[in-house]
Amino acid sequence: MATITNFRELKCWQAARMLAKDIYSLTRHSEFAKDYGLKDQIQRAAVSIGSNIAEGFERDSNAEFMKFLSYAKGSVGEVSSQLYTASDVGYVTLQELETLEKQLMALGRMIGKLQVSLKNSDLRGRYHTRPETRNSEPETLLHVKK
Repeated sequence: MATITNFRELKCWQAARMLAKDIYSLTRHSEFAKDYGLKDQIQRAAVSIGSNIAEGFERDSNAEFMKFLSYAKGSVGEVSSQLYTASDVGYVTLQELETLEKQLMALGRMIGKLQVSLKNSDLRGRYHTRPETRNSEPETLLHVKK
């Protein structure tokens, strides 16, 4: 079982970071760059995935983390839907769509597995510790089975 002490160690956060980079790269070119509405929306949704994973991890309870993971997973669906729209209007090739859809599906599965791991964990975060121990050595919020 791995101990995660920092959101940057989470594979799903790392994958979300790469996805956001890929979305920015995709939307920088051709007609997509000129469609400010769709371009801005898909960029915000892509950034939201990693941001919600990070924010949830930094909360002081697993229940809060679960809520933010749910938001992140919702943003995965939002990016997917917007990619289909981009494909329908000719901004994204079928190959680009398929590649990014694979990334999104894998990311959604990672987030889902993390949700299950949190749900089954006995750890509940710093919020549930005694007040005198909250400011001492940071308690690990998450143990993940490899």
